[in-house]
Order: sequence, then C-alpha cells, then structure tokens
Amino acid sequence: MKEKVQLFGRALSGMVMPNIGAFIAWGLITALFMATGWIPNETLAKMITPMSTYLLPLLIAYTGGKVVGDHRGGVIGAIATMGVIVGSDIPMFIGAMIMGPLSAWILKKFDKLIEGKVKAGFEMLVNNFSLGIIGAILACIAMVAIAPVVTALNSVMEMGVGFFVDHSLLPLASIFIEPAKVLFLNNAINHGILSPMGIQQVNEVGKSVFLLLEANPGPGLGVLLAYCIAGKGSAKTSAPGAVIIHFLGGIHEIYFPYILMNPLLLLAVIAGGASGIFTFTLFDVGLTGTASPGSIISILMMCERHSYLGLILGVLISTIVSLVIALPLLKFAGKDVSLEEATAKKDSMKKESKGIKDEIKKDSVIKIAFACDAGMGSSAMGATVLKKKVEKAGITNIDIIHTPVSSIPADINIVVTHEELGERAAHSNPNAQLILITNFLAAPEYDELISDLQKIREQ
Repeated sequence: MKEKVQLFGRALSGMVMPNIGAFIAWGLITALFMATGWIPNETLAKMITPMSTYLLPLLIAYTGGKVVGDHRGGVIGAIATMGVIVGSDIPMFIGAMIMGPLSAWILKKFDKLIEGKVKAGFEMLVNNFSLGIIGAILACIAMVAIAPVVTALNSVMEMGVGFFVDHSLLPLASIFIEPAKVLFLNNAINHGILSPMGIQQVNEVGKSVFLLLEANPGPGLGVLLAYCIAGKGSAKTSAPGAVIIHFLGGIHEIYFPYILMNPLLLLAVIAGGASGIFTFTLFDVGLTGTASPGSIISILMMCERHSYLGLILGVLISTIVSLVIALPLLKFAGKDVSLEEATAKKDSMKKESKGIKDEIKKDSVIKIAFACDAGMGSSAMGATVLKKKVEKAGITNIDIIHTPVSSIPADINIVVTHEELGERAAHSNPNAQLILITNFLAAPEYDELISDLQKIREQ
C-alpha cells in the first residue's frame, strides 16, 4: 500500500517538479509587482494572472503528457487542458494533472490501434491529423464535462479547508503532513495538494500559508539539532552536516532517516509543525510562490513583504518545540537505535547479491544511479558524494547520475537509494544491483561500494 501511495504521489509531483523554475518566476513577479508587493507596477503585474491561469497549468499538462507519450503526448495534453482552463474561473492545476496524462494515454492507444495500417508516405499526415482531431475532441469534452467536476471538487476542498481555518484547526494538518513526509511523500503533498490550493489563494489575496505547511524547515531542524546534542555514533557525527543541507540547502529528505531510526520522534516534528502553523496563522504569514527546495533562503525569497516577522518566528518556534520534545526522546527512550543498527535492520530488504565483481567486467564502464523520489534533491546530493569518493579513490570509467526512483534507466548497473524506496527501485530496474542506505551523508555502504569498485579495477 505504501508503495502504491508513493507511486501515485510521484505521478503528481513528477508533473510539477520539472517546472518549479516557472513557479518561482511567477512567485517572484507576484511578490515584486502586485499591488502590495515590493515594487508595485500595474503594467508588469498584468503577467501574474495569465501565468497562473495559462502558463503553469499548460506546463504541468505538457510534462504529464510527455511522461506517458513523449512529445506527442505532451502536445495533446496541453491541447486538452485548454478545455478545463477555459471552462473554469480558477487555476486548473488539478485539471491539468488529470487531462495531461489521460489525453496522452488515449492518443497512445489510438497510435497502437492503427500501427501497421497506414500506407507508406501518409504517416506524417495521419499523425498530425489524429493528434489534432483527438486533441480538439478532448478539449471540448474537458471544457464541458471535466472542468465543472474539478471546480466542484475544488469548492468542496475550499469548504473543508475553510472550516479548519475558521476554527483555528489548521495546525492539526501536521498530524497528516509530518508522518507522510517521512515516508517520502513530501513532494506529493507539497506539489500535488498544497501548491494548487496555495497558488489559487495567492491569486485571490496575494499570499498563502498553504505554501508553508510542508516547506517549513523548522520541525526537521529541531530533530537534527537534537541528534547533534544527544545522538549516538555516526548519527551524531553526521547530524551537523545534515543541518546545513536541510536548513540552507532545502533537502528535507536528509532528516527522514533520523526519524525512521526512532519513530517516536514523529511526536517532535508533529508538535513542531503544528506550533509553526499556529504562529504563521496568528501573524497572517504567507508566501507568494512555491518555495522549492524548502530552504530558508528560498522561503525568505518567496515571503510576502509584510510576513517576515511572523515567518521567522514561526520557523524559530517550530524548531525549538521540535528540539525540546526530541531531546528527551533521544536521551531516555528505551529503543534509541543508532545509525549502524538501523543499517543492519534493513539487510533483509536487500536483493540477493552476486557480488559486483562477478557481474561487471574489469574494463567496462560502470553506471551507477543514485535514486530518490523526484530525482532532484537527495539523489543529486548522494551522487555528488559518490563522485567525490570515486575521484578520491582514483577509480576510472565510472558514470554516476541521479534519477527519479520510478524511472531508473535500464542500462544502470548499480542503484543506490534509501531503504524506504527499495521496492520501487527494484520494480523500476529489476536487473540492477540494489544498494539500500539509511543515511545520505555517512552511509557505510558508500565505502563498501568504493572497495568493491577498486577490486574490479584491480582484478
């Protein structure tokens, strides 16, 4: 079940993550040029609504369609999504996430149906007209049938969120958000659920607290600081580096293993998240655009100009609350698991290994992929760590990349990923050797891998 939820979340976030730059551009334009922005400019502010109404949903739809059906899938996804955009008066991010992949899937089925039945010389004509005709039909259906349904669902969501906001219950969202993040659903929650609601609210009032609910680095920072003070073994020694990567780099995945080592620490991040949300709502804090990665730097850049005091207080309070609760849990909890013990626990999840040197030839190029949920955060960091170790060891002909765990290239020899993503990695590339880790910075498996690679080159 967890794997299926992760796959669904990956499908949602996978349509948004490649377009984060566009969301940041829109957020900056909004923060600078809206009526209450830093440099109010009526002319430049005219870009705000068209970007959120047309540009961002169409980018999402194209990306979703391209994943299913390459360029043709992206094009028909964008065409069909125009139907839900025109058929509604709200930003159609959810509609784009539906119509992009769905339209590409329908076109792909049609292409398969006529495969081998088109006369030579007419392929381009049939391809272009089939895309155009099916796209036009789907756009009309989307405008008449899909847009009203999505609008109605949006209204229901608004009423539900409004109830929590009106009754000051929004901090309770941490009970759902924080545990889901630790299960590597952070991108799905932020980009699949909270960002669409947040961007709609930005269009209405100029800022949104929804864009902060998952992005707040305070809860994770508190846990990492607790490990710096009361941790054990390599967990304690690696925690300071994790603090920098988490707080300044915005890679929240770095602290997930520290909580998985001691699940009671969920209490700390839930309380920290709730206290942060309470502070944000008390001071009417909001961002003007998506903060990704969730770095304090990007959050400050996206902050609405009247919200800085409340934002800083919210992050600080959530950090302190998380730290205060995490410390006694680490010091006095009966089952404080060290990083080394956590590594031993996951051994049963590993594939039966034949040994790297038995599978890879001495002079061949060894392709290694570091995989994470989105392929942009912790995997990029892990790939950098591995590259430095490989260079330091003087090992040649090693190709190291970072990739989403759901789309690991077929020619990869070795996949390195977190143990929570092991099943998805095995399904994505069943032929690669799988190395599961529990700590992105100080995994002992890195050194073991380097040792094995050296033996291959020396044999």
